[in-house]
Amino acid sequence: MNILEANSVSKNYLSKRALVDVNLTLEKGKILGLLGPNGSGKTTFLKLLAGLIHPSKGSIEICGTEVGYLTKEMVSYLPDSDFLYPWMKISKVKNIYATFFKDFNMAKFDELLTFMKLDPNSTVKSLSKGMKEKLALTLTLSREAKLIVLDEPLNGVDPVAREEILTAIMKGFNYESSMIITSHLINEVESLLDEVCFLKQGKIVLRSGADQLREEKNMSLDEIYREVFSC
Repeated sequence: MNILEANSVSKNYLSKRALVDVNLTLEKGKILGLLGPNGSGKTTFLKLLAGLIHPSKGSIEICGTEVGYLTKEMVSYLPDSDFLYPWMKISKVKNIYATFFKDFNMAKFDELLTFMKLDPNSTVKSLSKGMKEKLALTLTLSREAKLIVLDEPLNGVDPVAREEILTAIMKGFNYESSMIITSHLINEVESLLDEVCFLKQGKIVLRSGADQLREEKNMSLDEIYREVFSC
């Protein structure tokens, strides 16, 4: 079963073409790495999946439903910027999420919060950059959504926090769903990925299973990434 089907999707911002005829499917239980340099269209595509913006052309379906109001309940989106009010306690954020999202699993949140070593009585403003990223990820993974979308989950965090975040992603991943991750730290996320899609100037230039690609090229995904985007 395909969780995601994107057909001939393009997105224009005035005269700029952010995405050009993107075709992409993703099966249940798979983790896809959407990889490319800054400005390649990765975040634009994720915002389309989350229903935050609309395509200029083409269609996107989540579990057979065209992206819109109904699919907001199917997609759990981690943006690449802060989205939490600084004065809130973590316990308050948890309650707000539970009110907003019917699929929010409070027990799963508590388990991940403990794993992340975060205090529910801490305020958001008291957290370091890495701790805020951990909290945002915990909230995103605690939804029982069909599609989990993580935009640069390792951005700006130290190596120790990265390792904890990667472990939490695997702990929190439900194989009845699918996940898309963007990252410029390819060597860090490589072990998570079942499939990869390379975006360059809004176009897919390479799409393959991760293991298949490594075997064909006899290279790591990080090495393949450098080869694809060196020219």
